[in-house]
Order: sequence, then C-alpha cells, then structure tokens
Amino acid sequence: MRIGNGWDLHRLEEGRTLVLGGVEIESPKGAVAHSDGDALIHAMIDALLGAAGLADIGTYFPDTDPTYKDIDSRVLLRMTNDLVREKDYDIVNFDTTIVLQSPKLAPYIPLMKEALSEALDLDEDCIGIKAKTAEHILGELGTGDAVMASAVVLLEER
Repeated sequence: MRIGNGWDLHRLEEGRTLVLGGVEIESPKGAVAHSDGDALIHAMIDALLGAAGLADIGTYFPDTDPTYKDIDSRVLLRMTNDLVREKDYDIVNFDTTIVLQSPKLAPYIPLMKEALSEALDLDEDCIGIKAKTAEHILGELGTGDAVMASAVVLLEER
C-alpha cells in the first residue's frame, strides 16, 4: 500500500471558465492557468504521482509545452493513471477537499464524482469530495479570488 498527497491553487479572474473535478461550474470567475485550471484534478494527479514514487505534475505536463494549453485535465488524469498502472499499482480510494468561497459546490459534487469515476475507471464510492469555504479569511481564498484543492490517494500494489 502507498499513500500520496497533492494540492493545487489557482487565482480566479472574471470572465474565465471554472472547472473542478472535470465539471464546468457556473461562476463569474474561473481559473487562470495554462490548462483548464482544474485544481481538484491537478491535486489528484500530484497525489497519484507521489504515491507511485514519480515526479510532480510539472515534470510530466509542463506549462511551457503548448500541447497542454487549455487541455481538459481529465486527459491528464487518465495519462497519470496509466503511468501508475504501469508501475503495477491500482487506486484504492481518493479523499479530496476543495476550498472555494463561492459558488457553493454541493450541487456539483455528484457530477464531479461521476466525471472522475469515468476518467479513472474507478467506482464513485472510492472518491470522496468535500467542499469548504475560507470563511472570508485567508487572503485571496477568502475574497473569492482563488481556489485550492487537496487530495490524498491510497494505492495498492497488484
């Protein structure tokens, strides 16, 4: 068994699209990023890579590579899962947290679990997603100008 953790943070700007867990969230602000800026999936990718003893997300999907410009992060998640499987590990479960002041994410969580389950070929019950606010503190997180996500994964060797 191997445990990995990851986290990601993105600044939010008016007029951009907000994507979390592979789902477009109705919001006036979206992530500033090279890819689609899906902080949840980026945290999950780093957790997977760490648990498998691999390098970080920037090593595999650098923001200097035009191949990844505006890419759907679910594609990157599938590619990462393939890397982990090549090392003879399977995902047991994920536990994740998203910190976002607004909008409320509860209505989107079932859709996120479905999208992530499909991307990972993993049962939805093996993916935990919690949504929190920053209680109007913690700088840009508290003002609604940033989103942060963290993820913990448990892998099992085949």
